[in-house]
Amino acid sequence: MQSTIRPGQPWLDTDGKRIQAHGGSLLFLDGTYYWYGENKEKTVSLSGLPGDPLVWHWGVRCYSSQDLCNWHDEGLIIAPEPDKPDSPLHPYARMDRPHIIHNEKTGKFVAWLKIMEGHQQAAAVLTADDFLGPYTLVRQHFLPLGFSMGDFDLVVGPDGKAYNYFERVHSEIICAELTDDYTDVTGKYSTHFPQPNPPFVREAPAHFLRNGRHYLVTSGTTGYLPNPSEIAVADDWHGPFAVLGNPHPGDQSQTSYHSQISSVFKVPGKRDLYIACADRWLPHLQNIPYEWTRDAYSAMFSDSHPAPPAWYKSINTQVEFTQLADYVWLPFRFDGDYPILEWRDEWSPDDFD
Repeated sequence: MQSTIRPGQPWLDTDGKRIQAHGGSLLFLDGTYYWYGENKEKTVSLSGLPGDPLVWHWGVRCYSSQDLCNWHDEGLIIAPEPDKPDSPLHPYARMDRPHIIHNEKTGKFVAWLKIMEGHQQAAAVLTADDFLGPYTLVRQHFLPLGFSMGDFDLVVGPDGKAYNYFERVHSEIICAELTDDYTDVTGKYSTHFPQPNPPFVREAPAHFLRNGRHYLVTSGTTGYLPNPSEIAVADDWHGPFAVLGNPHPGDQSQTSYHSQISSVFKVPGKRDLYIACADRWLPHLQNIPYEWTRDAYSAMFSDSHPAPPAWYKSINTQVEFTQLADYVWLPFRFDGDYPILEWRDEWSPDDFD
C-alpha cells in the first residue's frame, strides 16, 4: 500500500503491474474513484519491424480506488477488436484520449474516443448501461460539425447539458454543445485560440469549473514531446477566454514538468482540490530542450515543408516506449483566480481539507 502520489515515478497497481491508463480521466461513482485511459501494454513501434504487428493501443483499461493512491485493475472496459480491420477499435486504429460521461436522463454512460484514421482525425462514440461496460459502438468515422476532431474533453454542466471541447486539427479549439443523449453535436459551437500551424496550435484541452468560472488548460502541438501548457479563463462555456499564462511558472524547462495534461479532476468532498492528471509520455527523453522541439515543428509546418531533423526522425519511431510512460499528477494551488502547478516529489490527497 502507498499513502502518497509520487509524480513522475513508475506507478504500479495493487498487483504490482504498471498502470496502463494513459491520456486518462477520473470519475467518482458510488463512493469509488475510477481511473481509465489508453492501454499501451502491447504497443509496438509504427516503424513496422519484421514480424511485428502495428499496435497503437489495446483497448481502454480501468482502475478503481478508495484513496486516489492505490489502484485495483478492473480490466478492459472497452476491448480492442483485432479481428475487425475497419473497426475504430482495431489496435492499429490510433485511438487516443477516451472520455466517458454519465447521462442522468437516459441512464447511459457515453464514451467518446479520438481515432486517427490515416491523415484524418475523427471520433467514435459508444454507450453502456454500466460504467464498467460492455460498451456498444453507436457512431464511427464521425466528424463533429464536419470538422476533424483531435484531442478533446467532455464536460457535463450542473444543469445536465454537455459540451465537447476539441482541437479542430492544426487550427483552433472548438466548444461544441452535445445533444440531449450526448452522442452527437447540436450544431451550436464557438471557436477559440486560432493559430496558423503547430507547434502553436492548442491541443489537449482540459476543462474545469471553479467558483462559477470556466478554466481551460491546453498544450502546444508537438506530438509526444512536451511543451509549455497554457491556461485560460472565461465566465461562460463559450467564452470569451482570457489567457492567464503558463500554469507551470516554476518550470524552467518549458515542458510542463516533462508532461502533458489530459484532464483535471475536482475531488469530491475536498474544498479546493483540483488534480491536473498528466502523462510523461517518453520518460527517457527528458534531455531534449523545448527549443529544439519548437523549432523542429515550426520548420516542418512552414510553407517550405523541410524534412524533419535527424534527431526527430529517431524519436518519432519510439511509440513503443509509451507503454513505459509515467504519470505526473499535481494539485493546483490558486493565487486568487490564477491556477498554479508547483512541483512536488510526493503529496497526499489527505493533506487537503
